Amino acid sequence: MATDNQENSIGLKQVWSWLISFVICTAKDAKKLGEEDPRRVIHSFKVGLAITLVSLFYYFDFSYQGFGVNAMWAVMTVVVVFEFSVGATLGKGVNRAIATLLGGGLGVAAHRLASFAGEKIECVILGMSVFFIASAVTFCRFFPKMKARFDYGLLIFILTFCLITVSGYRDDEVIDMAQRRLSTILIGGCATVFICMLICPVWAGEDLHKYTASSIEKLSIFLEGFGRAYFQVSNEKNQENNVASLDQYKTVLNSKGIEDSLVNFAKWEPRHGKFRYRQPWDQYLKIGSLSRECAYKIDAINSYLNSDAQTPVEIQKKIQEPCTKMSTECSYALRELAMGIKTMTCSLSADIHIVNAKASAKKLKSMLKNGRPEIDLLEIIPTFTVASLLIEVVSCTVKIADCVHELGSKSKFKSPDPVKMKKQTSCKKLTRSPSIERSHSFSISIE
Repeated sequence: MATDNQENSIGLKQVWSWLISFVICTAKDAKKLGEEDPRRVIHSFKVGLAITLVSLFYYFDFSYQGFGVNAMWAVMTVVVVFEFSVGATLGKGVNRAIATLLGGGLGVAAHRLASFAGEKIECVILGMSVFFIASAVTFCRFFPKMKARFDYGLLIFILTFCLITVSGYRDDEVIDMAQRRLSTILIGGCATVFICMLICPVWAGEDLHKYTASSIEKLSIFLEGFGRAYFQVSNEKNQENNVASLDQYKTVLNSKGIEDSLVNFAKWEPRHGKFRYRQPWDQYLKIGSLSRECAYKIDAINSYLNSDAQTPVEIQKKIQEPCTKMSTECSYALRELAMGIKTMTCSLSADIHIVNAKASAKKLKSMLKNGRPEIDLLEIIPTFTVASLLIEVVSCTVKIADCVHELGSKSKFKSPDPVKMKKQTSCKKLTRSPSIERSHSFSISIE
């Protein structure tokens, strides 16, 4: 008995310690999630508030007598419709409302038409209507455009049509049932939309705008430090932190899914803040595609940072100046474009940096064409590959700049203040490091 009690106490202690460690780990993860984005905490409270409000229709007698058990459909609507952003919530809400209305109306119509054929043939007609409608609408879900914006609505249309059609075969009050169900769904959807839009709204368009600017800025961070890291001219103490910051561009490689979702949600949103009703959201997809193209070029360049191939010092010194200048000028251009997107102003200084990058690329091309034939190709191929990739990065930067300028013209970005631009330019000159300043002292005429 003493041995059994001792084993039980040991088991209880192990379970208790496991529970304590589980609670501590969960609390740490919850704190981390809240610190990363405090809007998640607000969203959780908003969902709880919406569910509590619509559940009152089930608690109070006067509303329960009017809606009955169908009052629970309002709660179900809030649970499935309430999303993180306003665009996602509006998209699901509109899809659910229209699909419920059309599915319910078509279900009532199918039930009425089948009732005229007699009891024996009625079930056959209803079964055939369910088969053809469900098959046709399910096939429509495979169309890319329908799946992107109306997939949830098509799914709800099938569900509502089948519920009304099948349940109407045993229930004579099919119109009254459909009316109550539609009313409760509309109540739940309206409550969801109002709470989502009025209490600390999260706009998908604004998130897309910031995400696009952040992606371009991550590319500029890599290009800014690449020249010093590749040619090993940096003497900073925090070199490990600088190398770690060069990997931020990797998140841009997998940005397509996030951008597609944000654009889809943003198209449902009304006018808000600085964003107009018909904001050119598809233009953000073009910028994102070009940013990923540039990120793939940068990823190829990054593979040569820790290469074991030894390039002759003479060759490295010869191409160091144009390569460093290209990377820094592209970095400044991309940073200016990202800042222009954030502030919704037309960037003027980005074009100047692009011109300088083109000049360095032209000089580097002439160097590569006039290379010395007696040098071992195996020794110079890695460095020449990096140089050619940098030239392609310059062309990608030009494409991104053109696309951002097109976005500015369509979105009617403001023109920057010349006085502020002059002050910012002077501040940049004072804060540049000596290595970057030497690269900027090089000048070349453009033919």
